Amino acid sequence: MAEPIDEYFTTTLSATNRGAGGPTDPDAPLREGSSLTVRRALGFFDSQLGSRHLDLAARWLRSRGEGFYTIGSSGHEGNAAVAAALRPTDPALLHYRSGGFFLERARQVPGSDPLRDVLLGVVAAAHEPMSGGRHKVFGRHDLNVIPQTSTIASHLPRAVGVAFSIARAAKLHVTSPWPADAVAVCSFGDASANHSTAAGAINTAIHAAYRGLPVPLLFVCEDNGLGISTKTPAGWIASAFGTREGLEYFAVDGSDLPTAFATAAAAAEWVRIHRRPAFLHLRTVRLMGHAGSDVESAYRSPEEITAEFDRDPVLCTARLLIEGGHLTHAEVLDLYEKKRAEVLELAEQVGALPQLDGPSAVMSPLRDSLAEAVAATPQNRDPDRRAQVFGTVLPEDEGPLTVASAINRALLDVLALYPEAMVFGEDVGRKGGVYGVTRGLMKKVGPARVFDTVLDEQAVLGLALGAGVSGLMPIPEIQYLAYLHNAADQIRGEGATLQFFSDRQYRNPMVIRVAGYGYQKGFGGHFHNDNAIGALRDIPGIVIASPARPDDAAAMMHTVVAAAHTAGVVCVYLEPIALYHNRDLFEEGDEQWLARYPDPARQAHSEVPIGRARTYGDGTDLTIVTFGNGVRMSLRVARRLERANIAARVVDMRWLAPLPLRDILREADATGRVLVVDETRRSGGVSEGVVTALVDEGFSGRIARVASEDSFIPLGDAALEVLLSEDTIEAAAITLVRPPNVTAVQSK
Repeated sequence: MAEPIDEYFTTTLSATNRGAGGPTDPDAPLREGSSLTVRRALGFFDSQLGSRHLDLAARWLRSRGEGFYTIGSSGHEGNAAVAAALRPTDPALLHYRSGGFFLERARQVPGSDPLRDVLLGVVAAAHEPMSGGRHKVFGRHDLNVIPQTSTIASHLPRAVGVAFSIARAAKLHVTSPWPADAVAVCSFGDASANHSTAAGAINTAIHAAYRGLPVPLLFVCEDNGLGISTKTPAGWIASAFGTREGLEYFAVDGSDLPTAFATAAAAAEWVRIHRRPAFLHLRTVRLMGHAGSDVESAYRSPEEITAEFDRDPVLCTARLLIEGGHLTHAEVLDLYEKKRAEVLELAEQVGALPQLDGPSAVMSPLRDSLAEAVAATPQNRDPDRRAQVFGTVLPEDEGPLTVASAINRALLDVLALYPEAMVFGEDVGRKGGVYGVTRGLMKKVGPARVFDTVLDEQAVLGLALGAGVSGLMPIPEIQYLAYLHNAADQIRGEGATLQFFSDRQYRNPMVIRVAGYGYQKGFGGHFHNDNAIGALRDIPGIVIASPARPDDAAAMMHTVVAAAHTAGVVCVYLEPIALYHNRDLFEEGDEQWLARYPDPARQAHSEVPIGRARTYGDGTDLTIVTFGNGVRMSLRVARRLERANIAARVVDMRWLAPLPLRDILREADATGRVLVVDETRRSGGVSEGVVTALVDEGFSGRIARVASEDSFIPLGDAALEVLLSEDTIEAAAITLVRPPNVTAVQSK
């Protein structure tokens, strides 16, 4: 079915002044006083035509059952001028309506076929060069376009991180994919500008610039006045951002190509010179509805829809070329129809191409990245670098350490080993963290590598996401586990998906430190005693470390950093707050929860491979499988069980993703009885996954589990009413090993 805007273009041109046509000086201004030449305008027009016909072809493919994505860029083609105003080496994170930008960026860099690339994404073809058929994205590594999917401003925190990292990488003498004078650009819609991620990202950029930090970032708001069916109040974007102190504001009509180019060039140049953020308000129009499935007439009158046809940027550029005498009406229509034929021919070719054929093909980026992460081993530690940061006393020579001290030394060791590593978050710098875990690090390596951030978890993780794709090794801290939920989508929707949707061409390595779990004494409430990690455990492709003892904590930190550095994976490192400063295990003063820092010279003692558990004891009656605070609790219970003549072994899983299934099965088979001790909640907790894995693997012995209640954790001693206790563990263990007698029914 013909699209009204397509018909309107051809019929309207028939009534347009036909122009003089004939030879034109290609280097003459498109119109008097413009810096845009005819030659460049014709190039922009080609990108605009390509973007328009890609939208039409996507709907045509969908009508044939061969296409799967119809959110288009029609009405936004003026963003081609923004691409032209930037350099192809400037990193770009694009809105899903930035088709004109993508084609114009590709036109600047030989070697790609952007029309075919986009169509391959529309039909989810396995040969699509960016995502490999996993999503329709605007992205290519050689174009410095970092792929985004159906973004609702969730890419803006990463964009801030990219801009911040341009200067930070140079300061740290770290090789970055972006030139030192690069400008980062991110585009988004007017409705998305209201999202918390957009508000937080813009605030973070302004805050950083206010402190004098370079943040060369151009925010481009493509304002078409609609969020699907919801209207943006007239003047809202200008009101909200036009007078924001610290944010240079530029505004232009995207349908006016010469002025759009001049304004975009001025905005880009301002950012490049001042290294501060700017906001380009690109007024656009949305044509053909939100997507192919959107019935626009359900919320807009026919008059409202057609009233904006004359603002069509493709039509407006065509009129400029005709009225300026650079092309005739017939020549413009010929270009339009030739582009249609070119795009439709490509669409015919790609429509029948093979798609991903099976779970293995779909999941290959996840599988390969995880396999590479598991195989990664910590680098050999340079003695000179270690001496520079530690001085004369190395951590392995200090004597027994607490968990907090072991993590502190491991972080310093990592900072010595990886010049690109940075530790940051709220209070991690001068204060050294709420619990002193990062104390002294900033003094040792300087504020460029250990620093405080704004109080915004989305901003913290966005900074890490941007740093990761910019050649740095970010180690952000989320101050409490409960705070992570404010920003979980930065891990789920942005971090973990990048390798999946770029077929591993882009990676954002990071190690996210999170202080969590329950059992704090004297400091409580659910925000500081959170035991919910379900939001992490179901994210494909991430690694979750959960150390309990000091020696494991240090070794596992080196492991996750090596995995992130080598495989580019997102690693979450869960730190048990209640065990940070604990020294004793069985009784006060025994100091059996202290341990020496692993000596890197003794490899077997200094490495904890991903997915490998640790077993305490060799009891033959019961296997207790646990993690975190549950390790200490279970070891104490195991001693009590000895008095009941029950010999138990305790398995510290150490890794919650991937689970150490091989080790769990081996230890389970050794006793035939498994008790899973889970300090997280009964519903959605870790034990559900462990028990299911045992069943899936055919374990035929007896299984039981104990967990905390499905409750938020209250303040004070009431917390102990819903958290798992040692008494509960002991009772369950005894019942599992010595079940109550059951009277057998004798058959006659």
